Order: sequence, then structure tokens, then C-alpha cells
Amino acid sequence: MKIGIVCYPTFGGSGVVASELGKALADNGHQVHFITYSQPARLDFFSANLFYHEVSVSNYPLFDFPPYELALASKLVDVVRFEKLDLLHVHYAIPHASAAFMAKQILATYGIHIPVVTTLHGTDITLVGKDPTYKPVVTFSINQSDGVTAVSQNLKEDTYKHFDINNEIRVISNFIDMKRFSLKAKDHFKKAIAPNNERIITHTSNFREVKRTQDVIKIFEKIQKVVPSKLLMVGDGPDRVYCEQLCRDLGICDHVRFLGKQDAVEEILSVSDLFIMPSESESFGLAALEAMACKVPAITSNAGGLPELNIDGVTGYMDNVGDIGAMAAHAIFMLEDDERLYVFKENALKRAKEFDLSLILPIYEDYYKEVLAKALV
Repeated sequence: MKIGIVCYPTFGGSGVVASELGKALADNGHQVHFITYSQPARLDFFSANLFYHEVSVSNYPLFDFPPYELALASKLVDVVRFEKLDLLHVHYAIPHASAAFMAKQILATYGIHIPVVTTLHGTDITLVGKDPTYKPVVTFSINQSDGVTAVSQNLKEDTYKHFDINNEIRVISNFIDMKRFSLKAKDHFKKAIAPNNERIITHTSNFREVKRTQDVIKIFEKIQKVVPSKLLMVGDGPDRVYCEQLCRDLGICDHVRFLGKQDAVEEILSVSDLFIMPSESESFGLAALEAMACKVPAITSNAGGLPELNIDGVTGYMDNVGDIGAMAAHAIFMLEDDERLYVFKENALKRAKEFDLSLILPIYEDYYKEVLAKALV
């Protein structure tokens, strides 16, 4: 198949999933064309079956805001026509699904009928999509897609609950490349971070309000009083400055490191003992899955799709959003006993293997074939 993939080329979950899926499809013999405004962060190697098409946006002074959706639709028309793509797979409803619909209508005037698969990732539904400004467009774009997938059952139910959707939504879970995300030998790094054999706790996110990153700091402060520990904060975003100030206010700066955005996050996870994700909303929890693949149990909230990943009392613990005391108590329970922590680590790895890319890729391939078959009828 010749497949066009549209995504945000960032470190966010939707961009990561789209990039990893495209790479796997290319490895499996499909020709994959990425179409976006910059090269995806995870698309960092050469493959004979991988292609990248940059969407350039006009800076014509008439526009107060660059018309990215129009530029994307035009680029999709161009790539589909001249690369003779079989299918478009757009990740994130806004603006990708609506741009794909526009491109599809334009292509029809050339006698080209290309099916569009839209994958819903979370905030395109739970936050942006519910905004009255965008809701009609999101609803229309989903209903006009030839195939729709969601990364968790919870997200599927949330979409049906808040939007007037008459299209079928297929749940295809997020996945992990176990060849990349696995325990690495990084003892020298661990010694540098925790010279006195302290436990290492990690959080990765884009430091937005919905991630509740300040809760991570508060949870860690309680843990550190009982179990000697270090905290690694990976990522960046608007809430980072508040987290840094909170560390100063609590007097724990010597025990917390802000590492910024990291490409090789698996190396950091490989020296970690615990992962904390207290998010207010998570459609799936891809960052927690990456941690679990590196044998790191997780303390998470019970929001969104997290209960579909983190098994309470087995691969870690789940608590109500904002329950800092319970999260800290569960963390201490795991961290204070080596044998107990070992069991949680083994369970985390075992669970992560259920989401291995090799298991999920055939599901996507079969779904593409199903959508293409319907388009021919």
C-alpha cells in the first residue's frame, strides 16, 4: 500500500504514535509518505520506503494567522495525485481530518477517490473538540471519515458521549516498540544521578496544566521524606516555571533535575525505579507504557484510559486525580522494599509486552484493507 500520514511532528503522543506506526509500516514493505509542517521528531533515520513532504504556509500580509489548514489540504492534493497514494491516515481531528476532507473533495474533481482514516488521540476530543468554536467541524470531520479509530475504549465512549457521531469508531490501542523501549545498561548514568543509591523517580510530559506536573513535585516531596530519592522531570512546557518555583519553596531543588525535552527517553527510564503520571486527563497514557516497557512501575491517576493500561496493585497503583497523599503512600509502599519493587517491575514489563508494536501493526494493516475494500464498493 501507499499510505499518506498526517500528524503533528512533535514529542506529543499523537506525533509519536504516527511516526512509529509509519516507520513500522515502511519496514513491512508499505510506502509511507509523511505530510506535515516539519519533520516528525521520531522520524530520524533513512528508509527506502519513507518519504517526507513539508507543508509550507504563506506569510501573505492579508492573513493575521497563517492558513495552515488550507496549505495542508493543497499539499495533500498534490501528494495524493503525484505519488498515487491509496489511503490517507490523519492523526488528530483538528485540523487534519477537516483538511483531509477538503483535499478529498478536490481530488474527486480529478476523478481520484481516496479513503481517509482518522485516529482520535485525546485532547482533540476531550479539550479542543469540546470548544464550541470547533465542535461542529470536529463532528463533521469524524462523520465524513471513511474509517475512525480511537486509542482507548474510554476515548471512544467519550467521543460518542460529547459528539453527535454516526460513524463507527474502532478501538486500536497505542503501542510500544519493545526493541527500542527496553531496559538498557546505564549504571554509570544511574550512579551520576543517585550517587548514594537513592531511588530514581521520573515524570515525562509536555508540562501543561492537564498533566498536573506540580502534583508530581508535591508527591515527590512526601516520598523523599521517607525514601531517599531523586526526581527527573523530562519535557518542557508552560508549567515548568511553576514546578521549578515549587521545588524552591519546598526546599528540594538538590533532589530534582529538570532535563528538558529528550530524544532518548528510554535511557532515562532505564535507570528509573518509578514513574509518576497524575494527569487530570489521559486518553491512554503512552508515556506510562514507555516506562513500563523499561520495567518501571507507574503511579497514575485513574483518569481516562489509564485503567486500560495500569493494573492497580499489579503494575503500579491508581488514585483519584489530585489525591497527592494516596499517590505518595502507594509510591512509598513500592519503593521501600526491594523485593516488592522487583515484583512490580516484572509485572510492568509483562503488561507492556501486551502492547508490543508487532501485535498492533497487523490490526492497523487489516483495518486499512477493510476501509479500502469498502471504498471500492
